[in-house]
Amino acid sequence: MILKWGNLALLVLFPLAWIAPLAHAGLLPFFGTSQITVLSGLRTLWQSDVALAVIVAAFALVFPILKTLMLSGVHFRLLTRRALPLLALLGKLSMADMFLIAVYIVLAKGVGVGRVEPGWGLYLFTACVLASILLTFATMRQVRR
Repeated sequence: MILKWGNLALLVLFPLAWIAPLAHAGLLPFFGTSQITVLSGLRTLWQSDVALAVIVAAFALVFPILKTLMLSGVHFRLLTRRALPLLALLGKLSMADMFLIAVYIVLAKGVGVGRVEPGWGLYLFTACVLASILLTFATMRQVRR
């Protein structure tokens, strides 16, 4: 029961994490704003590199929500256990965006223009991804029993 509710909570928490500040930037010319969110980062990326923006959107938005919806399908017995390998793959793809965000922060600090401090949204987004991984793992163990 807790797996179902925890997973359903992610359907609310992921979109909240997309609009929450991932980082606060002081004088950062790449993003044109003092707060960086997943959506503002995608908007900025869209203006300079559409292909990369589509790839990042898939990893940061589509894969995590798709995985969460599929896991709900398993919880509510709408999907069979044959969906579990696909869930594991989506989990790995969803985690890749955390690396990308970390690279953005490191690059911004390395440029030496202004300062970048992580925002609460980065922690929320990380917690959502980690919770999703744990919920998937626990669900797989439960289904295999």
